[in-house]
Amino acid sequence: MATLPLPIVPRTTPLSACAPAPRGNRPSWLKVRFPNGSNFNELKTLMREQDLHTICEEALCPNIGECWENRTATFLILGEICTRNCGFCSVITGRPTGLDLDEPRRLAEAVERIGLRHIVITSVTRDDLPDGGAAIFAETIRQLRERVPDCGIEVLIPDFQGNWDALKTVMEARPDILNHNIETVPRLYNRVRPKAIYTQSLELLKRAKDLAPEVASKSGLMVGLGEEREEVLQTFSDLRASSVDVLTVGQYLRPTMKHLPVERYVDPAEFADMKTIAYGLGYRHVESGPLVRSSYHAHEQVPGASNG
Repeated sequence: MATLPLPIVPRTTPLSACAPAPRGNRPSWLKVRFPNGSNFNELKTLMREQDLHTICEEALCPNIGECWENRTATFLILGEICTRNCGFCSVITGRPTGLDLDEPRRLAEAVERIGLRHIVITSVTRDDLPDGGAAIFAETIRQLRERVPDCGIEVLIPDFQGNWDALKTVMEARPDILNHNIETVPRLYNRVRPKAIYTQSLELLKRAKDLAPEVASKSGLMVGLGEEREEVLQTFSDLRASSVDVLTVGQYLRPTMKHLPVERYVDPAEFADMKTIAYGLGYRHVESGPLVRSSYHAHEQVPGASNG
């Protein structure tokens, strides 16, 4: 696999110097204001009226206020039960039952009523389905294009177990952004993402760009799980060599005591250094900070959009 050389950039706070914080005692930079803007309150009311559930709310995303003020939201499709059991994720694990074929139409109708500017569509992983749910992703994109043609569309997809025909199905629907998160460095995959394969995720991202060069490709990872600085930078290089355009880097936060512990809280200065390095590798857009999540500033990442 080809890699890109890493630029030499001075750093202010070594990753290894960020000591673990006591349990329950998060640093001050992980605190956010309670969301209370006019767009946020309007969207919250509309979401309840349409009986919609977003990852923004269910995952207690710290950026919900800012994203909803920009009329951006992330929706979960393909049910609520995931066939995988990743060490960082709070989604219910088990054996899914059934498939709602009418979900794309209903979601598009709801988005039209709400008046979103940008939508991110993600899902549980459905290894029980032959195509991993790719056809539902594609139909959701088509329904959104028909009903809300001015709305930006990002899909955050699973790896489809390396089913490249499934990936082709999604790419032929032409989302604005194709996102697949690498999540962590390869050394930690067995602990963090045990049913996934690092090189397979890289290949998915490269194939997505080959299938639709005009669609922005995106990936992200968490830090604070025990990775070393050099491993993080190598992952940046691997993703860029796989033609990834947009990169997100954020602090891992433990959902419950049953999930993997936080090994360290990374200082904001280190996130700033990582952002500089990533831009030096040629990424078109980079979001790097303690509170950054995969959908943060997603509306700015559509090709042709301003970086604000």
